[in-house]
Amino acid sequence: MKTPAEYYQRDRDRHPPAYAPSYKTSVARSPRYALISLQQSTSEITGPVFGHNDLGALDHDLIKNYAQTGDPVGERIIVHGRVMDENARPVPNTLVEVWQANAGGRYRHKKDTYLAPIDPNFGGCGRTITDENGYYFFRTVKPGAYPWRNMVNNWRPAHIHFSVFGASFCQRLITQLYFEGDPLIPLCPIVQTIPDADAIDALTAKLDLNATIPLDTIAYRFDIVLRGRRSTLFENRLEGN
Repeated sequence: MKTPAEYYQRDRDRHPPAYAPSYKTSVARSPRYALISLQQSTSEITGPVFGHNDLGALDHDLIKNYAQTGDPVGERIIVHGRVMDENARPVPNTLVEVWQANAGGRYRHKKDTYLAPIDPNFGGCGRTITDENGYYFFRTVKPGAYPWRNMVNNWRPAHIHFSVFGASFCQRLITQLYFEGDPLIPLCPIVQTIPDADAIDALTAKLDLNATIPLDTIAYRFDIVLRGRRSTLFENRLEGN
């Protein structure tokens, strides 16, 4: 049996520093010692995978999967794209999960006390599995911006959290999608910690009129690259995927 090859190491120069005083919560969370690089074992390169039987029919449709009395309030959007490896090859059968605030900028979470109302028809969570071409598709409402207690007047840009599983659970990667044209992106203290402008651009979903449904839903394209120079920036694996 052929042993799987190790993955390419990520380009660390694209990543924000773990210690970024302008992003206040990074101060307490940043490591005090140098990071340790470990050789990848078989369990990190291979492992359990998810099947289509694990998904519900509406798991990818955030407009319908929590609806109680009607559709949620907000701008109806499609977010779609491909999950690819460092050589632009599709990554099929990969679990992609999303979670987000509602159109008012509030999460369905007991610790979210922002004054925007909870939408009774919106749960804010979804998941799907990429097809043989690495393609994924979600339908949702565009999340709203919200304030956060970093400085006196900081606001998070509209964003959707993405989680991507590789060939095993320990390969889970987490990132955030922003929306093209949002003026809050360059003002966000979290975004400002990213030293590479190309990495910020890779986190920004682009308007896709070709996939837009007329009189119904605006579409945004967001491709996810797991490794290499064009890798999407992942917030939970800054030391390398």
